[in-house]
Amino acid sequence: MTSDAAVLPLWLEIIVALLVLSGAALALLGSIGLLRLRTFFERVHAPAIIATLSCWLIMHGTVLYFSVADHSLALHALLIAVFVAITVPIMSIFLMRAALFRARQAGQDVPPSLNQSAPTPTAMPPNNS
Repeated sequence: MTSDAAVLPLWLEIIVALLVLSGAALALLGSIGLLRLRTFFERVHAPAIIATLSCWLIMHGTVLYFSVADHSLALHALLIAVFVAITVPIMSIFLMRAALFRARQAGQDVPPSLNQSAPTPTAMPPNNS
């Protein structure tokens, strides 16, 4: 019985398994955080941080496995992780800004915008006494 699958040393399989399983556990933790938090602003924070970190852990396990199995440096997973690391924070910022805009339009109690100019004092009528 022959197999085309690469036989990796046990220590390497343990490292790869720890990286991939810890990334999956963090992704599960972020999903549970989504369910437990109440408001949108609380919910958007947990997946943004957790998705990036779990993606990097899984990427390290994938690069390590395929680099040793193929006897060459496997960079395809690194490109995916870089794409996720760039797009997740940007997407989170855009979603939070849109939610703040809608909350302000609805008159909810949210922090004021930072780019509004300071209110100008109204002109006082001259005192002719």
